[in-house]
Amino acid sequence: MRLALTLTGLMLCSVAALADMAMATSADDADLYARVDAILKNTPLIDGHNDLPAAYKSRVAGHLHQMPFTSDLSKLEKPTHTDLPRLRKGRVGGQFWSVWIPIRAYPGKDGDTSRVLDQIDLVHRLIEAHPGALELALTSGDIKRIHSDGRIASLIGIEGGHAIENSLATLRMLYKVGARYMTLTHSQGLLWADSATDEERVGGLSEFGKDVVREMNRLGMLVDLSHVSVGTMNDALDVSEAPVIFSHSSAFVVTAHKRNVPDDVLQRLKGNRGVAMVTFFPSFVSETVRQAWADLREEVHASTTDADERRRLYSEKSINLPRPTLSDVADHIDHIRNLIGIEHIGVGGDYDGMPPGPVGLEDVSTYPALFVELLKRGYTDVDIAKIAGLNLLRVMAETEDVAARLQKISPPIDTLIEEVDF
Repeated sequence: MRLALTLTGLMLCSVAALADMAMATSADDADLYARVDAILKNTPLIDGHNDLPAAYKSRVAGHLHQMPFTSDLSKLEKPTHTDLPRLRKGRVGGQFWSVWIPIRAYPGKDGDTSRVLDQIDLVHRLIEAHPGALELALTSGDIKRIHSDGRIASLIGIEGGHAIENSLATLRMLYKVGARYMTLTHSQGLLWADSATDEERVGGLSEFGKDVVREMNRLGMLVDLSHVSVGTMNDALDVSEAPVIFSHSSAFVVTAHKRNVPDDVLQRLKGNRGVAMVTFFPSFVSETVRQAWADLREEVHASTTDADERRRLYSEKSINLPRPTLSDVADHIDHIRNLIGIEHIGVGGDYDGMPPGPVGLEDVSTYPALFVELLKRGYTDVDIAKIAGLNLLRVMAETEDVAARLQKISPPIDTLIEEVDF
């Protein structure tokens, strides 16, 4: 009996100790979340890539009043990762809205510019419908001002150079309607640039492609190297006088996906003073998940050539694939910090452009959890501020300075692709 009482007492003590530990952990996390909240009140959290415009438009057929952005869009039959309440909960202070249009076939088709303008129009309408919460940002100064006013700075990023239809004049006009970065390619290559996920035809950038980068520098438009081949990365770094970005890419050494950035390019990014905005896309942040998706792709493509049937099979079978965790994303941030320093890291979630996100980073409301994890790993408050937004603000400001200099000495580039590439 005495032994039983002793064991019972030990068990009660153990339960009490575990409860105390849980309370202490909870209190510690609460303190860390409070630190993150304080950081993000002073520094805008700027996400480099969110595909909501295409996702939202497809769900409401472009009629924004049917399901207002202030609604809980996670309740839709096809839920989104993003809506205004969740952006607020996630402390997002600046968002690059991706005006993505699929590239229908190499090397793009007539009408791509019209389709990207349709996406840009939706972003403008979204902002105009919520003036108390959103404002269009065109400069680094705009972002800081809008954030200090308690609103979300909304920027426009073009995902894929097929949108300009091989025309520098079109590039200039897209800049005039608000585009502040362009991803040089998407999933397929162009006549003037190679993609990471397509066969190489150019060997990087063609002469016209180099002029695209030069004109982006002159305009003050960020050169985005996510999605491009390593050859294109290096050619763009050779040409660009302004810092470049990777709006939603992670580290290749950690996860060997073609969409990620190899270490030698990251080293060059440091010399360029650019920023790699770490993405949360599952197969880009976990080697286990990457391999599982590669195996599924091989299985699906071996079973049918019909595109609709392939989409159905992906949807059906991907449910059972493993998911990465928030910790996997933090591992990529660790790697880039250790390799080239804290000044070259940002975040580019790729929400609404990916399958279910990492565990712990399910939607835009979860950003603070990532920064809490980094604090637990020994990052300082200053480090968090740099990753959250200060690094991107610096890149934008330096790009604006380069543009101001070039505009004094260089007229708009009037090269035609047929004059230099054929």
